[in-house]
Amino acid sequence: MKNTKRLAIVGLVAVLPLAMIACKPIDKDTGKPVEGAAAQTPAEGGEIAGLNGEREQISYIIGNQMGEQLKQIKDEIDIKTLQRAISETLDDKAVEISDEQAMGIMQKFGERMQAKQVAEMQEKAKTNAAEAEKFLAENGKREGVQTTASGLQYRVITEGTGAKPGPDDTVRVHYKGTLLNGETFDSSIDRGEPAQFALNQVVPGWQEGLQLMPVGSKYELWIPAALGYGEMGSGPIGPNQALVFEVELQDIVK
Repeated sequence: MKNTKRLAIVGLVAVLPLAMIACKPIDKDTGKPVEGAAAQTPAEGGEIAGLNGEREQISYIIGNQMGEQLKQIKDEIDIKTLQRAISETLDDKAVEISDEQAMGIMQKFGERMQAKQVAEMQEKAKTNAAEAEKFLAENGKREGVQTTASGLQYRVITEGTGAKPGPDDTVRVHYKGTLLNGETFDSSIDRGEPAQFALNQVVPGWQEGLQLMPVGSKYELWIPAALGYGEMGSGPIGPNQALVFEVELQDIVK
């Protein structure tokens, strides 16, 4: 099988190029190389338990990082066959599959994995929507929680005395965003620096919520998915997930 086809297959399962593997560590949670991380080499004469010498250490590091990249499809691969393919490739042995067969198989595999992801996303969206509906229905009954016509819910923690921003204003805020389970997905507070943005560039729930707040206010916002990131979600935010924000409006930036 030609090298071009091998590269196409390797690209599909997102295995890192050797140069990247050698110089960047992999984040255990994301499976991606850590940007900006400097290459680290063991001190001369250094030893690692269970890995004798540089050859074993390099081999283990490469294998470890390949494994991290393959985690997303670990239930779809046969380890013994994978090991055999690596061994035969390194030994320049004849491959028992033609280029056309390989490309056809990988195309079908890609289509099946895509369909699987779509099905999982749809199921997750259904579950998240049900959880959000139940939570917001109960949350709206809590003392101090107000619900607007759009479905946005908010609670005044501190009421400021300044002006309220308009839809085209730029604001400076400190905030913390969490999922319904309490998991933080974004926080200017944790970063130690307020955020600044135009209201017409954020999700509808933020646009509506911030315009309710006089400068100096601190509110808690509960944003339904329809006013947030909707059926697709974004990054750590899943499909149809309701969001919780604690927001302090510091200023309207002129």
